[in-house]
Amino acid sequence: MTSTLRSAVRLAVATDTHIPEHPIKHRPADLFGRDVFGMDDMRKRLPSKVFKRLEQAAVKGESLLEGDADIIAGAMKEWAIDRGATHYTHWFQPMTGATAEKHDAFLTPSPDGRMLNEFSGKMLVMGEPDASSFPSGGIRSTFEARGYTAWDPTSPAFLMENTCGKTLYIPSVFFSYTGESLDRKTPLLRSLDAISKQSLRVLRLFGNTTATKVNAMVGAEQEYFLVDRRYFSLRNDLMLAGRSVYGAKPSKGQELEDHYFGSISPRVLAFMAEVEERLLALGIPARTRHNEVAPGQFELAPMFETANLATDHNMLTMEVLRVTAGRHGFACLLHEKPFAGVNGSGKHNNWSLCDSDGNNLLDPGKTPQDNAQFLIFLAAVLRAVHKHAIVLRLGTIGAGNDHRLGANEAPPAIISIFLGEHLTRVMAAVISGKDNGEWESGTLQVGVSSLPPLPRDFSDRNRTSPFAFTGNKFEFRAVGASQSIAPANIALNAAVACALEDIATELETTISEGSSLNTAVQTILARLFKEHMPIVFNGNGYADEWQEEATLRKLPNLKNTVAALERYSDPEVMETFIRTGVLSARELLARQEILLESYIKAVHVETKLVSSMGRSVILPAVMKSLRGAADLVSSSRSVLGNAVSLPEEAYYTDLREHVVSLMAELDALDACHKKLDAMTDTHERAIAARDCLVPLMASCRAHADALEIMVDDADWPLPSYNELLWQH
Repeated sequence: MTSTLRSAVRLAVATDTHIPEHPIKHRPADLFGRDVFGMDDMRKRLPSKVFKRLEQAAVKGESLLEGDADIIAGAMKEWAIDRGATHYTHWFQPMTGATAEKHDAFLTPSPDGRMLNEFSGKMLVMGEPDASSFPSGGIRSTFEARGYTAWDPTSPAFLMENTCGKTLYIPSVFFSYTGESLDRKTPLLRSLDAISKQSLRVLRLFGNTTATKVNAMVGAEQEYFLVDRRYFSLRNDLMLAGRSVYGAKPSKGQELEDHYFGSISPRVLAFMAEVEERLLALGIPARTRHNEVAPGQFELAPMFETANLATDHNMLTMEVLRVTAGRHGFACLLHEKPFAGVNGSGKHNNWSLCDSDGNNLLDPGKTPQDNAQFLIFLAAVLRAVHKHAIVLRLGTIGAGNDHRLGANEAPPAIISIFLGEHLTRVMAAVISGKDNGEWESGTLQVGVSSLPPLPRDFSDRNRTSPFAFTGNKFEFRAVGASQSIAPANIALNAAVACALEDIATELETTISEGSSLNTAVQTILARLFKEHMPIVFNGNGYADEWQEEATLRKLPNLKNTVAALERYSDPEVMETFIRTGVLSARELLARQEILLESYIKAVHVETKLVSSMGRSVILPAVMKSLRGAADLVSSSRSVLGNAVSLPEEAYYTDLREHVVSLMAELDALDACHKKLDAMTDTHERAIAARDCLVPLMASCRAHADALEIMVDDADWPLPSYNELLWQH
């Protein structure tokens, strides 16, 4: 029955020549922000004084006056209803890694029996979803259900549309009855405040009196796979885990390198066009689209935005990709490693700092004074990544990312910085205080005369580096495709804020004691560059030699999620977040518990899939082939006798050995799973999942994948990699 269904699907896919059309209905510039209650709509609908206060709240984090919320809520409601909205929701990002929403209707019955549209300031500012079923890491008991959402005015409200109508989405934070953060937006906002505060201290020392805020700016590239939904529906592993737990390598993968930046198929292009149209309407500046390295893999990249808005927009982007894919007969896979043997998917987090005057603080600039300021911020990043490498590694963890980090398409788990040859030489010159022969000779005085302007693109790119300087920003390449970018940016902002605080305090103290700014800068840069040079690595991060070299440099190498999470409660790790006010000790320990549980549950789901698919899908199919092979051997023996060596007998022996081995490995997997379920300690369960379940799943797969190659293709019950990766 299964093979018959697969054959029917294969025929349908092969004969389906229809390409969904998506004609462009609007010019992108006219479409941008159409479904966002942005500044232009607020300016038109709000009293000028209320608009000014809301603008300051969004830009500077200042508070609104009492009564403003009611006025804003009324304008927001009328705007949404004018566009067909019937419901509203506080949209938040709990510790599940996804988003959450509870829809409420605007309609409310009045005493005279009529229905009125109601949306007050209280409804806008705060909601009360049931918090009992969201991860809390022990902060809340299951029977203690109260939790709160609170409006985040720094991220604009927007409309989401489906076949049932439109809903007003209000970006919100989520916290417990006792005040602790239960989400990823709250600590992100705290980290943005922390890095702004410390950056301004440094800017003031360099004479900048006009900047009022420094924003962490992010552009998050999103990689994803598309598979035909008809094949997808025949694979429980793709539907439930997002990745294939079984599957032999395709006859053709990415070895010819012909998919990367290749011509986009009409069907995929129609999908991309609709995605971009929807993203533009939501105010998401999608700019780049292309084929990625692996067959069936693609990438979308937006322009830079403030980190909070970029995080919200990336979560929306993933949702739009998933929903739109279904309308085009695709399933969108965001897992870090949906298919073995070809590249997985990441999410390159491009990060920089920009002050409120519009200056990129990581741009080397053209004048010596600008260069001195740039080098101070560069030193802060070096210090942050070197001292807080474990903190940054914790921003990239996940069961899915464990399949990807260190492979050919992703950086290693060792956190290091790529600066390029030119900038590394500049650092060496600052350390020694001498020129390197490439610019005017004499003693190097930072910020005075000898340091040349640095071009934006003065080095090659290094795809093996997890944290690479790319001209005027850093590219954090270790984030997984399915992950929220919030944890990575929370970690990065907190670490850099700590480093900037150390630098600002030292400079302020030195200058107060009578030193000039130039002397103080020269001294601190020379010391910091020398101290943190071990974090700079411009070579091949995939090479075995780098593993050894990193050990000599005393750089941490946390190769999997459990190893990284074991360090979450280290005093120096917790201090990074506590010192900056990003997370409390209780919130940190709760997150450690939540993330360990998330890892266990992800492996738990995959284990059950390996067992159930192995026993109820794969074994029944291969048993049929085994019986046929046994009959063939028996028939040949009856004709040729036992003295003759039969090729079919060798085939039968190999087939049977893999069947028997698969059955034995499935038994071992089930036994290990049962043992893990009996454990009560979260940490011990996570270790057992990593050290027992994951290797046993790999063993089961090895035998099943060998069987897939041996069994008659017509009898194999699962869509193959050839079908999944190349039907677009």
